[in-house]
Amino acid sequence: MDRRKAESERRSGRRIPVGGIEAAVHVPGQLRPVTARCTDLAVGGMTLISAYVPRDGERLRVEVASPGGAKAIAPLHVRVCVRRCHPTPGGEYEMGVEIVEVIT
Repeated sequence: MDRRKAESERRSGRRIPVGGIEAAVHVPGQLRPVTARCTDLAVGGMTLISAYVPRDGERLRVEVASPGGAKAIAPLHVRVCVRRCHPTPGGEYEMGVEIVEVIT
């Protein structure tokens, strides 16, 4: 599901590298969230690395921890739509997701 090779860059906003901040991916139908790392973040999306392999277009709920730890600020809590996914050399998967809703 790697559309990057077939299409030109479509991002409208700048992605900011965040260094692998801890994230929890809530998959519908699963009791426990999947552990992930957020490697970059933008107004409209983010990149996550995880052992979970999503479907193209799958909707997920994601919580990204504050870079300063739990005491700094509340986590970013969003609903996302998977736009791309491909394996990494380390055996995990890199997901490019679009933020469709910020949950307050």
